[in-house]
Amino acid sequence: QVQLVESGGGLVQAGGSLRLSCAASGRTFSSLAMGWFRQAPGKGREFVAAISPSGGSTYYGDSVKGRFAISRDNAKNTLYLQMNSLKPEDTAVYYCATKGSTYSGSYYYTSSYNYWGQGTQVTVSS
Repeated sequence: QVQLVESGGGLVQAGGSLRLSCAASGRTFSSLAMGWFRQAPGKGREFVAAISPSGGSTYYGDSVKGRFAISRDNAKNTLYLQMNSLKPEDTAVYYCATKGSTYSGSYYYTSSYNYWGQGTQVTVSS
């Protein structure tokens, strides 16, 4: 069992920045492949970014490449998402999730992930 708790969401103007955090507990964090997803009202859950257990490999959705950066601190059992140059279309509930091993399914698919946080709202005003 893995518990994930996101924080850091809020209201920001377009062009601004936010950093999301996800605190993990219940399993050895350094063994977990992690990801961020988001869901806007009326839309499906969208892949944002993912990171391998060691942090050596990262993956990004096309809509956030060059603007967002995923990272992790295995000593603090925490996952991060630095979001820069935010746009109104980035408005969504952001979820962190884990798919366990780096080998258990694609990083890009929601179906690969078996534990999810409760989400944190990010609202970008124009």
